[in-house]
Amino acid sequence: MLSSQVLVLNRSFVPVHVTNLRHALCMLYRGIAKVVDGHYELFDFDSWAALSVAEHDEQIGLVGKAMRVPRVVLLQIYDRLPKRPVRFSRLNVYLRDQNTCQYCARIFSRSDLNLDHVIPVSKGGKTSWENVVCSCIECNLRKGGRSPEQAGIKLIRRPSKPPWTFFFNHMTKPIYYEAWKPFLTMVDFSYWNVELKD
Repeated sequence: MLSSQVLVLNRSFVPVHVTNLRHALCMLYRGIAKVVDGHYELFDFDSWAALSVAEHDEQIGLVGKAMRVPRVVLLQIYDRLPKRPVRFSRLNVYLRDQNTCQYCARIFSRSDLNLDHVIPVSKGGKTSWENVVCSCIECNLRKGGRSPEQAGIKLIRRPSKPPWTFFFNHMTKPIYYEAWKPFLTMVDFSYWNVELKD
């Protein structure tokens, strides 16, 4: 249980990390973080430990009692987003292109897509964010070793390196706990983080 995962938010309620329960409890006890419950209420260690534990709650034993397992904690001081380079990987290209063929705009399962060099390697094309896109097998065969213009097809959008942060990385993974959903789904993230206008 102590190695199970806890979502860590910065002061702006944006996900910045996933840590283990042991570390989350230490941050909570030291006052570095507070627990966020399903109603977006904040609890310090003592107030969280004072909550009663229902039968369906995950719990961890304390001396003489049980405490609910916190699944989301909010850092009290940290308000930045960590900068992490986006790895150029097959998975990340699929994520950037949203499993969509960049020539015919149809969505496929990953097993029905492959990666295509927009400018073929044989014609000097590089293997980079700006030259590799998802394509379905049919479009890839039609394009062959030619440029899209030579093959008479168009890209639906110009490929580029995505400016992702931790948040987008975790959107692609299964959401491990119900308590994480409001912070890892795009609709809820937008609701809480889009600038409000007059």
